[in-house]
Amino acid sequence: MKRRDFLKSGAKGSLASGLLLTGTNLHAKDKTKGGLVSDRSKDNWQQLSNGEKGTPDRFKNEEYDVVVIGGGMAGICAAVASAREGAHTLLVQDRSVLGGNASSEIRVLVNGVNHLQPDWIPERETGIIEEILLHNRFLNPQESFSVWDHVLYDFVIREPQLDLLLNTQAINVEMKGNSIKKAVCWQTSTETEYHIKAQQFIDCSGDGLLAATAGAEYRTGREASAEFNEKYAPDVADGWQMGASLLIAGKDMGKPTPYTPPSFALPFTLKGSHPKRKVRSFNEGYWWVEVGSQNDIIADQNEIQEKLMGYVHGVWDYIKNSGEYEGTENYALEWIGSVPGKRESRRFMGDHILNERDLVDHHHFNDAVAYGGWSLDEHNPGGIENLEEPPSYFHYHFKKIYQIPFRSLYSKNIDNLLFSGRNISQTHIALSSTRVMATCALMGQATGTAAAMCVQHKTNPRGIYKKHIKTLQEKLLINDAFIPDHPSLDHNDKVREALQITASSTKSGDASLLNDGWSRDFNGKEHHWASTSLPATVNIEWEKPVDLSSVIIKCDTNVKMNIMMRNNYNNKKIFTDKVPPELLKSLSLQANIKGQWVDLGSIDHNQTRRIKFNFEKIKTTSIRIVMKETYGLKYAKLFEVKAFEEEVLS
Repeated sequence: MKRRDFLKSGAKGSLASGLLLTGTNLHAKDKTKGGLVSDRSKDNWQQLSNGEKGTPDRFKNEEYDVVVIGGGMAGICAAVASAREGAHTLLVQDRSVLGGNASSEIRVLVNGVNHLQPDWIPERETGIIEEILLHNRFLNPQESFSVWDHVLYDFVIREPQLDLLLNTQAINVEMKGNSIKKAVCWQTSTETEYHIKAQQFIDCSGDGLLAATAGAEYRTGREASAEFNEKYAPDVADGWQMGASLLIAGKDMGKPTPYTPPSFALPFTLKGSHPKRKVRSFNEGYWWVEVGSQNDIIADQNEIQEKLMGYVHGVWDYIKNSGEYEGTENYALEWIGSVPGKRESRRFMGDHILNERDLVDHHHFNDAVAYGGWSLDEHNPGGIENLEEPPSYFHYHFKKIYQIPFRSLYSKNIDNLLFSGRNISQTHIALSSTRVMATCALMGQATGTAAAMCVQHKTNPRGIYKKHIKTLQEKLLINDAFIPDHPSLDHNDKVREALQITASSTKSGDASLLNDGWSRDFNGKEHHWASTSLPATVNIEWEKPVDLSSVIIKCDTNVKMNIMMRNNYNNKKIFTDKVPPELLKSLSLQANIKGQWVDLGSIDHNQTRRIKFNFEKIKTTSIRIVMKETYGLKYAKLFEVKAFEEEVLS
């Protein structure tokens, strides 16, 4: 196979990375008409191999069903969810790697509901974000951030309905009334301008340039406490936004290693600082090396980055050379971030503005599609330039998770625009909790699914809310998202019609609970069945034969344990660097057809909590799940089994 053919087949064509768009089509007609930044009329390319000259082709028109802007965790989950629902989807990312704040460029942890009071136990996210974290556990046991970048890349490009543009930013839009007709994008690596037409757009970029240029209504800064009756908001509204941080990583070199700060280092000391600003480790960075803004935080980013680079060296100089810390002699900087991890800028307004009261009062939303539970973690105005105040206030720690409504995930004034991540419709105080990446990823799965439904039903996001919200919720639940206090009521699920569900043995729970609509134990109530040993079986029987072509099983990955990468695992009660031992590794599915048990499929190296079997349609009175092996436990645990007459594609 020729190298170019290999690249096309291995990277899904020119959209995969921009590396194939060489721009050397010297005989192409000028396609720059209408372009905003790609006028190449004075660019005279000379090809020395054959002496030809001409104007490079640097302008492309593309068309998709759904376009997702921003390749962080929210954007990845949105794009994958949309593609799996059958929508032809494009993911546009302005960096060379995926992951956003979680990428190797920034290295922020994929936090979510890591711990709840009073026992500090997680209520971990499932669905697409869990698939990603498990994918990383299998492909990247060494926990390399550089490998993690490629794990995310692999997770995206393996989706057949999903294309990817890296090094590309959406810089403008073409509108038709109140709808976005096209996104105008610039790919720096290929000097190419893309005009991308789509039916639905999802802005997961954080800063939200696409949404802003479309005219979507947004806010910045802090609301006054009286506007939403927020206890932790300031008395008077102001412009302060939580800042960006730079992280570092130290390494024990095994011998004394001196440190000399660069010329741009800014002097720093913790003397006189608030006592909650602490140096806890020499291996990991300090999130409080942060600079915020009370003005235009996007316009201020160059100044913020320069300050952060100075402060991060100043902090390390203080740690290494002040004499205040024992044991630093052998430590050296192994890695220093240069791309600040942002927390806040624009927040786009939807049909509902999520606020502090919604979260702390645990408001029940009929249109809930995601959840959160990180503390109200509002960082102080000014960050490291305001040492007198604590680095974060941690106003409120949650005892249980709260709901996030779909009406906060689409624009109130742009008809075909959704958003996921820190830029959703919410107040500053609500953002202090919802901004963590695993929570943002849940929003992404919801908006990606909804955008594909908009295409299918020829409607807009508000139309999904008004006419199809229950269908959206059921789609999310079947794809292993969890929505608190919204159990599955899928009327297409044939297991709901079953005469009985029995098991070969029971250690805890009950086999009948596999049909109660809940995919995890929740609020102290059991919703599982567990065997006493392996192998084990679960049988589902019907009084009359049913037609089936899909079975979905949800097994155990221990959602009370965090599985994202982190710098240390001192708290082994709630953090692990291993594949969950509870995860089913080997199982098979059988059906009773005319009195004979027939094999429908088997999996020997399962790597997901949600396990799907698709097969040619059969008529049966009973199916049997045979569980053979987990990744460590001597018994199996299931939470849900669903069966469908039609094949489940997503």
